[in-house]
Order: sequence, then structure tokens, then C-alpha cells
Amino acid sequence: MSNLLLLIIVVSGTVILYLTMRYTYARFPIAVLHPVLTSTAIIILLLLVFNVSYESYMVGGKWIEKFLGPSVVALAYPLYNQRTVVIKYRNAIVLGVASGLLTAMGSILLFAKLFQFENEMIQSIIPKSITTPVAIQLSSALGGIPSLTAAFVMIAGFSGVILGPLVMKYTRIQSPLSKGLALGSASHALGVAKSTEYGELSLSMASVSMTLSAVAGSVVGPLFILLL
Repeated sequence: MSNLLLLIIVVSGTVILYLTMRYTYARFPIAVLHPVLTSTAIIILLLLVFNVSYESYMVGGKWIEKFLGPSVVALAYPLYNQRTVVIKYRNAIVLGVASGLLTAMGSILLFAKLFQFENEMIQSIIPKSITTPVAIQLSSALGGIPSLTAAFVMIAGFSGVILGPLVMKYTRIQSPLSKGLALGSASHALGVAKSTEYGELSLSMASVSMTLSAVAGSVVGPLFILLL
């Protein structure tokens, strides 16, 4: 099979699968049916069943991956549009992002030290609290394994969108602002997508939280590594 044909099959197949899973999630809004989670699981299953290597899939997958960087840059636009919201809730945003980032990275460092992880593993896990494109670059700069970091970021995202609503329910968190800040800082892009279910304010807060977490995490991450 030529690379061009493989590229077309992978890209079109991935996009169609995701749109199908998004439609399914819209019909049956159950946390475990989140389109990114189900699409990822199905793709992995198909690769295993048809014995397709990761390298073959990435012939087309790498073109989807190339949009990750521009998508993060594009977040500057909604952040600019939401500047009045940021100013209005600036104290809550700063405290929310700071506590979320420090708790996430601090707990990872403590856990890694407790179980004596190798430095390379710690350097790969630390950036998991940041959105994927930034996390991959930070992991590479810190000496981690970018592909492993990407997996940890996805795990964090999936955990947040599945368990986050349950945690907020049983802790009686009702504020749309709090929900958005929590989902954006903990679950990145997946959290932003999930926040649309809680209203416009939650979506705005999640978008701002994710963006600020990425910027702040790029600075705070290397400082945590110095503690090793």
C-alpha cells in the first residue's frame, strides 16, 4: 500500500470515527462514551486486530498531530475575547490555576520520589498537567520521553472528564466558574470540551485555565525538576 493511500485512509478514517463517536456521545451523554476516549480505544483495537504498526498509522497520524501546535496558538484569540471575564474573576483564576498546577506537579514529584522512579520517568510525568503540544515540548527540554508524556496527558484528561463530574457532584461544587477552572487546569482540552455542558461561563473559565496552566507550567515545571 502506498504512503499516499495509507495517509488518506488514516486521516479520513480517524476523522470519520471521531465524528461518529461525537454523535454517539451527544445521543448518550455518558462520561465513558466521551468521543476522544472511545475513538482512541477503537483505533487501538483496530490496529491490534489488523496487526497495523504504530509507525504505519503515523504516516497519516502525524498530519493530525501537526495541528496540535497551531491549535494552542489559536487559544490566544478566545483568551483575548474573554479579557473582560479574566479581569472580573482574576483573583479566582490565579488562585485556581496556581493551586491546581502546584498540587498536580507536587503530588507527582512526591509520588515519584516515594516509589523511587528514575529521573527520566519523572521528567516525562511532570508535564502531564499541561496541554499536549506544550507538554511534549517541555518534556523534551527537560530530558523526558515526549511520547510517554503524551500518554500521561491523555490519561489525566480522561480521568478528569470521567471522574471530575462525580467529584464535583459529591463535594457539592455548583459554581460554573469553579467547574470550568477545575476542568481546564486538570483535563486540558478534554476538560474544555466537557465544560461546554455546564454553560458559557464554565467554557470561558476552562479555556482561560487551560491556557494559563500551559504558560505557567512551562515555567514551574523546570523548577520542580530542580528539586530532584
